[in-house]
Amino acid sequence: MAKLYYRYGAMGSSKTANAIMVRYNYIERDQKVLMLKPMLDNRDGEHIIRSRSGLECECSFIEEIDNINLLDYDCIIVDEAQFLTKSNVEKLVSIVDDLNIPVIAYGLRTDFRGEFFEGSKWLMAWADTIEEVKTICWCGKKAICNARLFDGKVIKKGEQILLGGSESYVALCRKHWREGKIN
Repeated sequence: MAKLYYRYGAMGSSKTANAIMVRYNYIERDQKVLMLKPMLDNRDGEHIIRSRSGLECECSFIEEIDNINLLDYDCIIVDEAQFLTKSNVEKLVSIVDDLNIPVIAYGLRTDFRGEFFEGSKWLMAWADTIEEVKTICWCGKKAICNARLFDGKVIKKGEQILLGGSESYVALCRKHWREGKIN
């Protein structure tokens, strides 16, 4: 029986590297994998998923899913799933329930303000299995918050979506996120 998995973690927790490694495991067993990401995520170019560790693979966009024969695939993996819409998540649910194809989605749980993204909210609500990909704060405690940086300081106001990596965000424990302390 197929399931919808949501694997979430703070920035820098190796979610994308994990997604690419899971893809590799399927391929090694002669299984076909469809890698997806939202069009919004254009940091690494079109049709590329790239981790900070340097792993990369080709992908399609979630917005193209209706033009893809999903029955050709044994598994679907979605990166940057926090950027999905409710409708995108509903589509993933129907793929799992109606086509019996497992879907593994990777993304952030919350934004830099501590609020759900639309995609993560609906994945948290509807996923069969929810798993945390762990990372640590500078203090050594578990990091669960994503802090946005501006001029070297933690900010908590602004547009929800601002694409960026280590130059713009840091993972912190809740205490240091609340205090705005980045070491």
